[in-house]
This record gives sequence, C-alpha cells and structure tokens, in this order.
Amino acid sequence: MATQSPVTAVLDKTQASQPPRLFLATLHEWVTTVDHKKIGLMYIGYALFFLVVAGFEAILMRIQLAIPNNTFVSPQAFNRLFTMHGTTMVFFVGMPILFGFGNYLVPLMIGARDMAFPRLNAFSFWVSAFGGSLLYFSYLGGDGLYGAGSAPDVGWFAYAPLTARVFSPGHSTDYWTLAVLLSGIGNIGTALNIVATTICMRCPGMKLNRMPLLVWLYLVTSMMVFVAVSPLTAAQIMLLLDRYLGSHFFDTQAGGSAVLWMHFFWIFGHPEVYILVLPAFAFANEIIPVFSRKAIFGYPAMVAASVGIGFISLSVWAHHMFTVGMGAGANTFFTLSTMVIAVPTGIKIFNWLATLWGGKIRYTVAMMFSVGFLFQFLIAGLTGIMLSASPFDWQLGNSYFVVAHFHYVLVGAILFMIFAAFYYWYPKMTGHMLDEKLGKWHFWLFLIGFHLTFDFMHIPGILGMPRRIYTYEADRGWMLLNMITSSGAFFQAIATLLFVYNMVWSYFKGPIAGADPWDAWTLEWSTVSPPPAYNFATIPTVESRRPLWDLKHPEDPDTRYE
Repeated sequence: MATQSPVTAVLDKTQASQPPRLFLATLHEWVTTVDHKKIGLMYIGYALFFLVVAGFEAILMRIQLAIPNNTFVSPQAFNRLFTMHGTTMVFFVGMPILFGFGNYLVPLMIGARDMAFPRLNAFSFWVSAFGGSLLYFSYLGGDGLYGAGSAPDVGWFAYAPLTARVFSPGHSTDYWTLAVLLSGIGNIGTALNIVATTICMRCPGMKLNRMPLLVWLYLVTSMMVFVAVSPLTAAQIMLLLDRYLGSHFFDTQAGGSAVLWMHFFWIFGHPEVYILVLPAFAFANEIIPVFSRKAIFGYPAMVAASVGIGFISLSVWAHHMFTVGMGAGANTFFTLSTMVIAVPTGIKIFNWLATLWGGKIRYTVAMMFSVGFLFQFLIAGLTGIMLSASPFDWQLGNSYFVVAHFHYVLVGAILFMIFAAFYYWYPKMTGHMLDEKLGKWHFWLFLIGFHLTFDFMHIPGILGMPRRIYTYEADRGWMLLNMITSSGAFFQAIATLLFVYNMVWSYFKGPIAGADPWDAWTLEWSTVSPPPAYNFATIPTVESRRPLWDLKHPEDPDTRYE
C-alpha cells in the first residue's frame, strides 16, 4: 500500500474523532444529503438493485427460450418481461450507475469540494429514483391490456401505434411514459450540474488540457444528454397528450405520424449508446495507464476522438429505421455517418493498445475486466459496422443477431468497464479493498457466461430467429443454440451474485485500503479513503496531467515533458 501524504494523515485524524451515529440519524443524513459523494453512492446503490431485478427478468426470458414450445411464462408475461428488462437496463441501471460514478469522481478529480449546484444534484437523484419506483409500481397499479396489475408491454421503444389507447388501454403505458419522463428530467439536471462543475470549479492550475480524461468524457457525455434526452422528454409529453387530451401527434388515421415517434425515440436511442459507452471509455482511460505504469498514449487525440464521437453520434439515429421507407438518399447518408463513427472509436482502441505496449502490466481484477472490454468492444464494433450497411440491416435488423450485437456493446463493453470501475474505486469509496481472489472468480465466471450467451446468440439470428418471439417450433434448428445461450445467462447470474457478496463481505472484512492503494496519479487518490465531506483539507494546485505523480516523484515530474 502507498504511504499517506501529510495532508491525508491530518484528514484521517479528523475522521477518527467522529462519534458513532445511530441508525435513524444516519438514515436522515443520507436522505437529506447534498454531498456529491453520498448522492453518487445512492445512484450506484439503486442502479445495482435494478441490475439484479433486470437480470432476474433476463433469466426468466432465457428459461422460456431454452427449449421449443415452452410454456414457462405466458406470451403476455413475456411481453412485459422484455419491456421491463430493456427499460430498466437503459434508464434505471446504465444511466444512474454511470452518473453515480460521475457524481462521485468529477469534483474529486478536478480538486473541487462539491458539485456546482448541490441541491439540484439531490433533486435530480430523487426524481430519477422516483421514476424507477413508478415503473415497478405498475405491477400493482397499472391495469393494462390483460387486466389489473399489468406492467408495460409495449417494448422499451414503445412504437406508435402500440401505445395508442385503443391498443394499450389501462394505465401500464402511462406508468412507462411517466417513469421515463422523470428519469429524463433527472438526467438533464445531473448533466447540467456536471457541465457547470467542470467549467467553473476546477482547482488552480487545472487547465482544460490538464483535466483527467475521465472528466473530459463526462463533459462530452453531459452535453450529449442535453441534445439527446430533451427530444425524448418532449415525445413523452406528446404521447401523454395523445392518450388523454385528444391530440394526434402519432395517430396516422388523424393525420399524425407513427414514423415521427421513431425519429423522436431514436434521436435519443442511438446517441444513448454513446452516452453509456463514453463513461465506460472514461474508466478505461484511468485504469489502463495506472496498471500499465505508463501515461496514457495520445492524450490530445483521445480528447479529440471523444468530442468527435459526441458530434457524429448525433447524426446516426436513423440507421434503426432503414426498413421504414426513408428513401435511398437518407439510407445512404445514415449508412455513411454510422460507418464514420468507427474512425474516432478506432483511434481510442489504438491508443489503449499503445498504452499497454511495453508497459509493466499488473493483472489486477480491474485490469482483467479492462482487457476483456477491449477485446469485446472490438467485436461489437465490427458487427456494428456490418449492421450499418442498409442491405445487411434489412436482412438481420429484426433478428437475434441484433440482440447479440447490442448486448456485446452494453454488457461486453459497458458492464465490463463498470465492474472494472468498482474494483478500482471501491477502495476509495469505502476505505476497504475488494477481495481479489473472489474478484477473479467473478471475472472468469462472467467472461465464460458472457461468451456462451452472446457469441452463440448471433447464430440463430443469422439462421432467421426473430427477436421478441415468445417461443419457436422444434424443427427450426435453434434449440441447441438457445440452450447454450440460456446456460451462459446462469453463469453471468452466479458471477454477479458473487460480486455482490464480495462487496458486502469486503465492506466489513476487507483489508484497509489507505489513501492510494494502486499508486495512482489523479487527485481523488490524494485524500483519505473514504474522502471527508469537504474532500480536501486544502484546495490543491496542479501543474500537470498527473499531479499525484509529481508529488511522489519530484525528481521526474510530468511538468518536465508537457
């Protein structure tokens, strides 16, 4: 373990003098807190809860599809399961867990005491959390097409006219609409806060060209949230107006347009992939250099590539709509724009590999997940380029090939880096190390489960298995592939439960982490673990991109090379 600086030693004594708190006092403190670190941890906690819920829904679907003509769940329940799974994973797992890390890390990494608007930060969290609760309350209060207690069943995309009252009576679709609307309001508030914090609250000496890459990527992500989430929020309001006040935005029989909903949804939906993946890139930018013992290769190129991805990703939404009849010109434009985004993404992969090249690599669990991410994201990118070609997309766009592709991105890239982030920053957040031996079991079980599930899922897609089907006939030749896919889901579930057990066990029994257990370089490691409410006893001053390296190695500071 690294030794503590004099500053952190003083902070340690300050924390040790705090008297123990009663449970109700602690609960009250957390519920009313405006501390960015506690709000970040609450985001992460509620996202982990919904990750387990959505994972359970996925297991139920894979049991149903494991064998042909299965009746494990009804067709109606299956529709609700894939709607709730998709909605939960995107809005109530992916977004909150990544904003949770951003909330926790951005002020620490720029040497600030808190976010720019602490009360807005708390408001954004509680609005988002209420949205998730409202979505699942639909199981009790959302009487829908199939009677009382019906969860939403219109898919996470909620295409018109499925959401019209004639096809979706009752209130289950209203619960979906309001839950997503509230989530969007919370996300926009958090994004505004991250932008303001990054622009206005950097410590002395931290110019834009010295900001950690993680902060740069959260800045780009937050700006994308403004552009991408706002249209979806507007569309939710228009949908409510259609359902209750007689407007006809999406009613084709009254002059509206179902395709208009698709545009609104995918203007959000495809940039959303990059809103989720850029924070995953941000984690890789911090973890890979530390465990390679090298500065990141090509810092300016990494910043430029991140900004480039942000701009280009806003022009690719309609590649989800190749089959709706947009015309050859539009299809060609969106084919090319989707392919072009591979250029800045390729720059990032090249720079990560160049950082690894010649490094003194330490294969901690965080690094193992990061290497797995590199390999799997490359494959996901290749299948993404295949689907960007409109003729190929026409053939496979409604098949399990697409399901396999986007799970390669969402699980193989994003979830792998979220796990890596937990192993890397858990010591800072709790003051205790996660158990590396349990972590390696977690990594290998999850890796095996991931490849059993999503590698084999491509093949029935190519063989013609449509997505969103409840069951299939035995003579289609899909049974063995589906059984392998379903068995992989159980490996992933066991690995995830092992990870949750590791976090709980390590919180009480894990070794003390100290301020800087990884011998890292950014400012969050200069304060104690966990950091006090005020983050830093003295606001730091930085002179390079690796301020902690400069403090630890005054004979060879980065200022000599920048």
